[in-house]
Amino acid sequence: MTVSSATATDYGTTMADKLNGSSGKSTATTEADDLQDRFLSVLMAQLQNQDPMNPMDNAEMTSQLAQISTVQGITTLNSTMDTMAAAFSSGQMVQAANLIGHQVMAEGKTLTLSGGQAIGGINLASAADAVTVKVFDSTGTQVDTLELGNTSAGMSNFSWDGTDANGNALAEGAYTFTVAASKEGSEVKATQYALSQVASVVSGTSGLQVQLLTGASVTLSQIQTVF
Repeated sequence: MTVSSATATDYGTTMADKLNGSSGKSTATTEADDLQDRFLSVLMAQLQNQDPMNPMDNAEMTSQLAQISTVQGITTLNSTMDTMAAAFSSGQMVQAANLIGHQVMAEGKTLTLSGGQAIGGINLASAADAVTVKVFDSTGTQVDTLELGNTSAGMSNFSWDGTDANGNALAEGAYTFTVAASKEGSEVKATQYALSQVASVVSGTSGLQVQLLTGASVTLSQIQTVF
């Protein structure tokens, strides 16, 4: 009896391994269709070239079918996830674009003095019985200190009247501030927030960025409040 030249090693190769090779099909409308065509081609080749004395058993056939089903499922899932990611990114851009022109409270340390007032924000991890805000001018010189006293946990705003420690009015413009908070002598984590207007929204390799008039760039997750 004449037996095909296919070797025993050929029978032991999994369907998934063979699908990574050439299928003889030059084009396919989709990746899923291409995988299906490859599977049928390889399956027919295995059946035609199998050793009549040692044919492929049902368990092996079932295993091969399970492998191609898994590969097709992953391909479809990847395609679906790519589509969802693109839609999500587009939706984020539209949402962020609506912020342009609005005042937002975002993570930062800038105090913009205008009209005799500057507003900042503090987010405390827990309640504090002592909160100190120090204000500095563009040269890094401390010009004023605010004692806010008892402050609840979470987000809260404070206002600075633009005067120095001696009550002298200071020039309008950009200042910076630091915050120190404590509860019965133990430090309380405090995150600083600055009030600024949104100038533009940019989508880049690092994700969606919101550009502020202060020159700072923040992510949507860093914005606490929109006015």
